Amino acid sequence: MKPLITDAQRAQLLANGRARAEDQALDPLPVVRLFTLDAHATWLLAALDPEDGDTAYGLCDIGIGMPALDTVRLSELASILGPQEQPIARDLYFVATRTLSEYTRLAEREEKRHAEAQAAFEAARAAEAAKKA
Repeated sequence: MKPLITDAQRAQLLANGRARAEDQALDPLPVVRLFTLDAHATWLLAALDPEDGDTAYGLCDIGIGMPALDTVRLSELASILGPQEQPIARDLYFVATRTLSEYTRLAEREEKRHAEAQAAFEAARAAEAAKKA
């Protein structure tokens, strides 16, 4: 099995982790994007805990529409298989164009839009059902 992150990404994540430990106000660019091939989960990781080298920090969206800044263990991600037995993969073409906080704002805005669209759909469906009743 391929490692989830490259040596260069690990070095950058650890550097960001050391900087984050010294200054909680750090807002780095994400270093790596991991995702499930057979589900809707995505992780934009920006830092790695220099103490254990396994706990990553970033924007985590496990596919249920609730993206959040959180930590996750790379070792746990490496052991996860999706519903069709597909492992988590690294986006080989990901290049961050925004800071972690900007990606978080965009994900939250998108989730809000999705929730509003879902509510409108359900209201229209209920109104249609009421007409038929």
